[in-house]
Amino acid sequence: MARLTIRLPDELYDRLAADADAAGVPTAAFVRDALEQLNGADPFGFHARFDELHSTVIQVLAILASDVGARAPKSLAKGMEDTRRLLLDRGLIGAGDLPALGEGASS
Repeated sequence: MARLTIRLPDELYDRLAADADAAGVPTAAFVRDALEQLNGADPFGFHARFDELHSTVIQVLAILASDVGARAPKSLAKGMEDTRRLLLDRGLIGAGDLPALGEGASS
């Protein structure tokens, strides 16, 4: 069996030892169980909540873009061109990922 040594703040170790004692298992077994449960898991649901928030933001922006496009198509085209440039500058998209935008966009 492999061995792993880690340094923990005293407060964290004391909490682990107390939890292990309450569970009636040695501290090492308690930590092994915790690591096995967390392996590949998202225990706090962070990614699921982030995906939900991301989806909501995309929906809101789509509604806003639709409204702006109906009211001021040139403003929408300019905003889309600015967005495309920012995404390209940050390496979040490649030059071929989005089609070039048409008339009405000025930089």
